[in-house]
Amino acid sequence: MKRVMVTGGAGFLGSHLCASLLGNHHEVLCVDNLFTGSRRNIQGLLEHPDFEFMRHDVTFPLYVEVDEIYNLACPASPHHYQFDPVQTTKTSVHGAINMLGLAKRTKARIFQASTSEVYGDPDVSPQSEEYWGHVNPIGPRACYDEGKRCAETLFFDYYRQHGLAIKVARIFNTYGPNMHPNDGRVISNFIVQALRKEPLTVYGDGMQTRSFCYVEDMIRGFMKFMESTKDLTGPVNLGNPETCSMLELAEKILRLTGSRSKIIFKPLPVDDPRQRKPDITLARKCLQWAPRVPLEDGLKETIAYFSRSLDS
Repeated sequence: MKRVMVTGGAGFLGSHLCASLLGNHHEVLCVDNLFTGSRRNIQGLLEHPDFEFMRHDVTFPLYVEVDEIYNLACPASPHHYQFDPVQTTKTSVHGAINMLGLAKRTKARIFQASTSEVYGDPDVSPQSEEYWGHVNPIGPRACYDEGKRCAETLFFDYYRQHGLAIKVARIFNTYGPNMHPNDGRVISNFIVQALRKEPLTVYGDGMQTRSFCYVEDMIRGFMKFMESTKDLTGPVNLGNPETCSMLELAEKILRLTGSRSKIIFKPLPVDDPRQRKPDITLARKCLQWAPRVPLEDGLKETIAYFSRSLDS
């Protein structure tokens, strides 16, 4: 049994990760300041004898004893990370420094939840790990994009300078139960709007594309990566290489919810990527990992979750 810490553990991905780690018979320390995370996401875990919740902000040092660290703490949707951009950057950068310092002291293996946003508005498709990105360093999204890029720099400098056992995953769009209904992400937006019989808001012409990975598949990728050999540091893309346009997604959600909501169009936000498609060759080869859950099946589960949570 390992003692595993998950920062951002009460968030969307973090809560699923905590549950999976407990299912694998590990002790879990869930750390979250509850800015975007929610006690509701971990309500079913609080009575578990091997689960502990600590309210803490990773921009401040933390002194605990752990064997592994999953660093997921950071607002991940534009709506949340642009609310306080300075704090977003601090969370990525100071948070990484503090967690890396903890990993160095405890000799823990440490996983960094990086993001496909390090690629910015890419000039190439699909995006492989060798692509350095096309990011606006002074735009409204830079607090998140550049914060995560700096965190990757810190992880690899700790690896080179101190021999730390690091794992850096670049996460592409993920969806599923426990998403925040007001996080501004496209799937939660569309589902909530459809269930409330409100117009579905499509930005731009709706032809921009995204790939969507169901949360169950993503967490499986996290854990396989963490368990992989020490020399596999990453970065490794984790995501679904199948893409769809925003307009196609809106129409699919209307069909699955049975909603008669209209689709309306608004101007595209600044620096919004035109395309997002992961090259997961490395994950397939080194982790024997690839998504399994089809988009339609995952959307049905997510719609059912939002139907229950909006009614409660």
